[in-house]
Amino acid sequence: MDKHVLQLHGVGKDIGKRTILGSVDLQLGRGESLALCGGNGVGKSTLLRMIAGILRPTRGSITIGGIQWAADRKRYAEQLGYMPDDYLFGQGLSAEETLAFWASLRKVSPARVSETLELVGLSEVRRNPVTSFSKGMRQRLLFAQALLAKPALLLMDEPTNGLDPYWMESFAELVRFAKREGHAVLFSTHQLQIAEAAADRVVFLKDGGVAEQGPTAAFLEAYGSYGLQAVFSRLFGGGSSAQERTR
Repeated sequence: MDKHVLQLHGVGKDIGKRTILGSVDLQLGRGESLALCGGNGVGKSTLLRMIAGILRPTRGSITIGGIQWAADRKRYAEQLGYMPDDYLFGQGLSAEETLAFWASLRKVSPARVSETLELVGLSEVRRNPVTSFSKGMRQRLLFAQALLAKPALLLMDEPTNGLDPYWMESFAELVRFAKREGHAVLFSTHQLQIAEAAADRVVFLKDGGVAEQGPTAAFLEAYGSYGLQAVFSRLFGGGSSAQERTR
């Protein structure tokens, strides 16, 4: 059995005459977490949407559990939970009703709905309409639906947008929990402290491809307290790292 949950080989995307992503290779195994980082417009969301099956790659192959989307869409989709960067929730539905609807699509028990709402800290407001929720609460509900079916791959686009510092730390703990449960976790973020706290590995995208990648611990060892910000500054801040600019 292949040890990798997710494999990307030469994946790229063109829109019209514009190349969004040239060629990306990635692998992710069970119990691993990986953060996609980079400046605005580097293709993080595009890459996640291709993995989720929302967009079709222009070239290359994507497999989850050895299955390609075109070969078996149902089995492919069953293996992933996707959290978009935003979502328009149904008018008048409570958090519990919203999650129950998703549970019916994924053939998940009502008990799992309650368990997941508790996990993301929404059990006390489960009967409140989602339209009354703050941005951070909606993000937590989106996170809950991604976790709902206990997917092999948890795929999240900017999952901590709108979350306060307490829930950012809670997100990192939820990622660690998902890893212990054997899930592979892939998320994009512009909040580098979240990548440092939650990701085993970090991939920086730039100019349509992978500009730099490696274990988070290796970046922290190389740059100390400057961490991933130093790498980001070197790639996107005119060629000098945060550490160099303070000298």
